[in-house]
Amino acid sequence: MHFSTRFTVAVHTLLCIEYFKDEKNTSEFIASSVGVNPVVVRRVLGQLKKAGLISNDSPKSGARLAKDISSINLYDVFCAVEDERNLFSFHENPEPKCPVGAHIHDALDLVLFDLDETLRMRLSSHKLSDLMTSLRFAIEKGK
Repeated sequence: MHFSTRFTVAVHTLLCIEYFKDEKNTSEFIASSVGVNPVVVRRVLGQLKKAGLISNDSPKSGARLAKDISSINLYDVFCAVEDERNLFSFHENPEPKCPVGAHIHDALDLVLFDLDETLRMRLSSHKLSDLMTSLRFAIEKGK
């Protein structure tokens, strides 16, 4: 299974913004940490701003968190940058004349719903502040 990198780029971006909050967090600066083109970071920053997770009111200061880091969970970040809210999408045209095609939704929908709900709950249970604590620990340990 393959997921886009938007989510991890967004988390990396938010942690960068918080860690370097006393510095100017431009897309170029963040992109150098993430290891992507600044255009990718600008796109993610736009999505995070639209979701109310960051602000960049002042060109002098660059991006800033719009909320306290402890009030942002990973599901907030996921919803900000992923187009689909559900992990799985169902193929559109199962053959109704086939016994499997006619009843595939009956067999699979509840499982897919359960998996989506599990992902939503697990992502919601992880705060960005917890990741920042782990990051700071790893940085200190690596010194």
